[in-house]
Amino acid sequence: MKARRSCLSVPGSSERMLAKAAALPADEVVIDLEDGVAAADKARARELVASVLDGGALAGAAVRVNAPGGDWFEADVAELAGRAGSLVIPKVDSAAELAQVDIAVPRGTRLQALVETAAGLQSAGEIAAASPRLDALILGYADLAASLGRGPGADVPELWLHAQDSVLVAARAAGIQAIDGPHLAIRDDAGLRRWAAHARTLGFDGKWAVHPGQLAAINAAFTPAPDELERAAAVVAALADGSPGAVELDGEMIDEAIRKQALATVARGRAAGLG
Repeated sequence: MKARRSCLSVPGSSERMLAKAAALPADEVVIDLEDGVAAADKARARELVASVLDGGALAGAAVRVNAPGGDWFEADVAELAGRAGSLVIPKVDSAAELAQVDIAVPRGTRLQALVETAAGLQSAGEIAAASPRLDALILGYADLAASLGRGPGADVPELWLHAQDSVLVAARAAGIQAIDGPHLAIRDDAGLRRWAAHARTLGFDGKWAVHPGQLAAINAAFTPAPDELERAAAVVAALADGSPGAVELDGEMIDEAIRKQALATVARGRAAGLG
């Protein structure tokens, strides 16, 4: 599965931003046809996105289509399913809803699901297992805050632990990626670093960005440091096949559980192009 340390959301109606996105250091560009595009511009934006994807510069980009059951979903799927690397489905409320999307979307197209409503959060485990084509669960804070009735003072990562853990556990149980939602304050560098470090410590694979200036901090947060990779490699070597169940390494007892953590770190490093 591809690395998604940083997923940059770009409005599908902006030809200038789409042209710029191809050269940015995001692991994945997510072209937005939903909240980032005004209703009057939906059809024009869809045509523009199809043209951009056909042009090749953003080959493999994901597209956030409009919500299932709405006025634009079917047209989005018909136009873009064969062109996008994956379709991001917004506001998924239930496994049944995602199963219907799975039927509607042509085979061969990968899916990602945004968990951004109270119903979706409650059903995260079932949603994660609803389609074999699902690559990731994404936690969407803005819509979820509205759904829960939370106010502006809720912009603190620790207040979202239940939602974060629910999405993370659901994704891990299904064997897919867990992606943290964006930090909307684009000039709050300290806040972004705090949110990204918090999500990485919890176990998330990456985070959405809404501005190119956020990419460096997000990539850094989700890339193992050299000393982490060195330690992980040492753990894997110490517990190679045939080793006893637990061994001592640099004064610490390590076992199979520690080896699994080390293997995950090594995999993160490889996905980031390190080793």
